[in-house]
Amino acid sequence: MLRHLLFLLLPCSLLAADRPNVVFMLADDLGQRDLGCYGSTFYETPNLDRLAKEGALFTNGYAACPVCSPTRAAVQTGRWPQRTGVTDYIGAAQRPELWKRNTLLLPAPYSDRLAHEEVTMGEMMKSAGYATFFAGKWHLGPEGFWPENQGYDINMGGVDRGGPYGPGKYFTPYANPRLPDGPPGEHIADRLAAETCKFIEANKDKPFFACYAFYDVHTPLNTKKDLEAKYAAKRAKLGLEPKFGREEPRDVRLVQEHVTYAGMVEAMDTAVGTILKKLDQLGLAENTIVIFTSDNGGLSTSEGSPTSNLPLRGGKGWLYEGGIREPLLIRWPATLKPGRVIDTPVCSIDYFATLMDLAGGKTTAKIDGVSLRPILEGSGDLPARPLAWHYPHYGNQGGAPGAAIREGDWKLIQWFEGDRIELYNLRADLSETNNLAAKEPERVQAILAKLKAWQKDVGALMPTPNPAFDPSKPNGRGAGAPAKGGKKNKK
Repeated sequence: MLRHLLFLLLPCSLLAADRPNVVFMLADDLGQRDLGCYGSTFYETPNLDRLAKEGALFTNGYAACPVCSPTRAAVQTGRWPQRTGVTDYIGAAQRPELWKRNTLLLPAPYSDRLAHEEVTMGEMMKSAGYATFFAGKWHLGPEGFWPENQGYDINMGGVDRGGPYGPGKYFTPYANPRLPDGPPGEHIADRLAAETCKFIEANKDKPFFACYAFYDVHTPLNTKKDLEAKYAAKRAKLGLEPKFGREEPRDVRLVQEHVTYAGMVEAMDTAVGTILKKLDQLGLAENTIVIFTSDNGGLSTSEGSPTSNLPLRGGKGWLYEGGIREPLLIRWPATLKPGRVIDTPVCSIDYFATLMDLAGGKTTAKIDGVSLRPILEGSGDLPARPLAWHYPHYGNQGGAPGAAIREGDWKLIQWFEGDRIELYNLRADLSETNNLAAKEPERVQAILAKLKAWQKDVGALMPTPNPAFDPSKPNGRGAGAPAKGGKKNKK
């Protein structure tokens, strides 16, 4: 705690008067292919499509985890989730002593809060003299560990819960202790966008950092009636019908045609447009960095399976691309040329490092991310590096404990049940259908060694055998049989 207080007393950096403002937007459960600019033809996202045209669209943006809280911890700290201890969504009954499912393994223990000792994005931006604001979903611990305790001057709606679970769901009454109820019919995305705009206007003459972490498009599936009617008519006009495939042990949606979810996507996009309009009205757009991304892939195998991530495989809760590859849009008119498409792989851990670099902030922590400044300014690329994931839990969406690593075009997945290995060439096989592990044993061992070294470095905890597992009873495991061509890893 003393180190934390000393950090807050560090003198602000002496920066140029034109240092950029920052609006960071983090969607919840939004798949990469849920935006028009990424190929969706059913959902309508004109404001986000505009953001892509006026800035840069990243084709290889990744979340640090296939579920929410770990990714949010990575965003806030610039550190791999394993270092923070937050490796599953907070609130899950995933602790070994609470585990009731009949699975081969017991999930690894994890932290249910982001420790005060961690330096957050809010604290880092405050160290650079920025006014700081948080709106929306926090989900990084109980009261006492909310945004106002982690470096944010204002907190509108950031509490312990993972979704809008009040009586009105996405509409008032919110029953949220950090978001007073609005008038009847008010939608939470509109309200939080208005609060963000209010903060921007109040701080227009000094550097500001606004973090809007949408509750959208997380369950409960709930949207405005006019939008639901609009997409019901569109679905009928296009002749779309539900279609499902199989991602053992779950069905997986193959067509984007869910009318309620489509309305949720558009409601979120409208809120983005409200904020972009305010920046324009105040003459702040030119030197404001706007970043938009998501915390994990689209929900395709559970809780209504409202979206399809095709051609990406799987979705939220899975280590396949559909669970971890995200939309990432960045606009900064003062520096970033419009209409760029950037293929460099980047991850949730990189936003902290980028903003610290651009704002002149400080941290006392060892961060894992790298600044995206060279590719934003067009002055160079990032150093080659692997990206890795470690999820030692059973996801609610059907996924099983495992880890993954991407190096160049190659991606290796290690499932901890039976120590199974899958290897894919993403350039040739984006949908991860052709497991090359059996054909590439030397490559498997080389990449696996790098994954193990990374796991050791970040202090990754492993699941353990479940002594209560009963093979005569239905198996509550998360993942199904290995993909065709799968093999055990020989140690």
